[in-house]
Parts: sequence; C-alpha cells; structure tokens
Amino acid sequence: MQALVIDDSRAMRAILTKQLGALGFDVAQAFDGRDAMDLLDQGYVPDVALVDWNMPRMDGLSFIKAVRIREEFRDVTLMMVTTESEQANIVRALAAGAHEYVIKPFTEEVIADKLALLGLVGV
Repeated sequence: MQALVIDDSRAMRAILTKQLGALGFDVAQAFDGRDAMDLLDQGYVPDVALVDWNMPRMDGLSFIKAVRIREEFRDVTLMMVTTESEQANIVRALAAGAHEYVIKPFTEEVIADKLALLGLVGV
C-alpha cells in the first residue's frame, strides 16, 4: 500500500511517515499541495493521502478539491490531518471529498483506527 503525507512541517511529516511505515505503508512525502499535485502528475497514485490544511502555495482543502475533479485520482482515499477544529471546516473538508478528518494533536491509535475504518489496515 502506498501513502502520501502532505504537510509543510518536517516534524509532522516524519511522525506520520513513521506511523504509516509501521502499519505497512510505503510512504512518500510532499511539502504542500502543489508538490503533492506534481507527484500525482508524475504518475504517483497513493492508496491514501494524509493532508494538512494550512500550507503554502496550495492548502489542503484546495488539494482535495483538485484531486476530486480528476477521474484518475477518484480512488485515492483522502484524510485531512490538521489543527483546524471548527465544525464548519470539518464539514467543508468532507463536502470537498475528504473521507476522514483528524484533528492535531492525535495519537497513533487515532490514525490506525481511521485507516482501519477506511478499510486500509487490519484491525
């Protein structure tokens, strides 16, 4: 299984990459939504992308919208992982096409549970 971690925080990318690796994912990283779109345009299609909201150049919500309008990326599972905790933002992200929403800070169990809920890892 392939995973893409999109976050402008190097520390957060490292934390999520370690967690996903322990769950059996091969993980690629992107600094922001623009870098992530460049990866997708080069042919990389992950099974799941964990997406931060607040990033330079292309934020997470814009990335989710950009992925959802392209047929070749319809099967990519998208999980927003962000500090944005307002109910309105959660609704916006889910309406844009995110499958799940995790608010930072989180535990390893939360990420594993969400991935299990999505059918991407065993329980």
